[in-house]
Amino acid sequence: MKPAGSLARHLATAARRRPEALALSCAGQSWTFAELLADAGALSMTLAGGPGPLVVAGSSLDLAHHAFACSLENRPFWPVDRNRSPTWAGELPPQVALVISTSGSEGEPRGVMLTDANLDAAAAASNRHLPLQAGDLWLDCLPLYHIGGLSILWRCTRAGAAVLLHEGFTAEDVAADLAGQPVTHLSLVPAMLARLLETGVTPPAGLRHVLVGGAALPQSLYDKAAAAGWPLNPSYGMSETAAQVATHTPADGPWHEGLVGRALGDNEFALAADSRIRIRGPQVMAGYLGGGGIETDGWLTTGDLGKIDALGQLTVTGRADDMLISGGRNVHPLEVESCLAACPGVRDVAVTGLPDPVWGDLIVALMVGEATQECLRDWCRTRLPGAAQPRRIVHLAGLPRNAAGKLERSVLRQLARESES
Repeated sequence: MKPAGSLARHLATAARRRPEALALSCAGQSWTFAELLADAGALSMTLAGGPGPLVVAGSSLDLAHHAFACSLENRPFWPVDRNRSPTWAGELPPQVALVISTSGSEGEPRGVMLTDANLDAAAAASNRHLPLQAGDLWLDCLPLYHIGGLSILWRCTRAGAAVLLHEGFTAEDVAADLAGQPVTHLSLVPAMLARLLETGVTPPAGLRHVLVGGAALPQSLYDKAAAAGWPLNPSYGMSETAAQVATHTPADGPWHEGLVGRALGDNEFALAADSRIRIRGPQVMAGYLGGGGIETDGWLTTGDLGKIDALGQLTVTGRADDMLISGGRNVHPLEVESCLAACPGVRDVAVTGLPDPVWGDLIVALMVGEATQECLRDWCRTRLPGAAQPRRIVHLAGLPRNAAGKLERSVLRQLARESES
């Protein structure tokens, strides 16, 4: 008997109810729900035995098929980047269905243990909030070794909807499928959205929801995309919450930078004394490989900073670990990045700090675009307090981002150090 709410149970239900309906499409190949169930069953018979999760590195299509096959076998699945080789020699709690690596943008990735109940609660909450139903089509161009890409399998299979799977992101491929396929839902990180706007891609009439997460969405990018007709849903989530745990919709009112709305489903938000976001509810992980992560009262205290308004809506203001102290003032990189991102001639920007005997943290802006240093300094002079204004500006051809679109902050600091020489 497959666990209630498991990916395998949802696939079997969809194959029984809509056997000939499209379930998965990738690179010219397609599978109905009946065919996907049959192929997953055949693959499950070939899985290597042994303790611990099945670790798989491969293409997005490989990872998708193994996700279904492992669920059929009640075998924990651990999809990984082909550039990483995690090892695990211990035993997992019996209910763990998935091990997923954190993005690693803030340091070494950690293994997050998620149960079928976590994953099903996340899919159910998402499907209610951004209505997903049988016959819909979700374009998935996020990596499937991160929770943002993989969770789309759970949402669509649960709803009887189809996944249009891409092997990574290119603006040209996404544009072609938006023009030629009946895509209703799309997941992007801000850098992907910016690239689509740069290349002049327009959203089709049938596109109902564009889930944007994984990194901070600048107000200037939101405004530009919304004006072009993109139906944006800024979201918040992480590996530890089985992806999306809050998402803003137009019904929540006007959007401002960092706003992600109320907690989805039966999840709760609170703030610690230092403004770190705390989360409790059915989506919160079973724990980290090696232990830790969840407090005794069930709360997960994240590394993200936030504010909660009188309506219970969460605004994410940045990472606690990223905070800089310049001239005795707390300066968060997002504060400066948001200002610079709105400057004409700036296509991408990141802010970091370097130790300085006068300032404490010397604010360094690394930017991509045509704006001159003089233009950037003039722009900041009337928009940022003195302590938050960049003391050094470095022009780059591109910024270091991982496959999930997050800035690699440690690499930013190295680039800033190298700019001194």
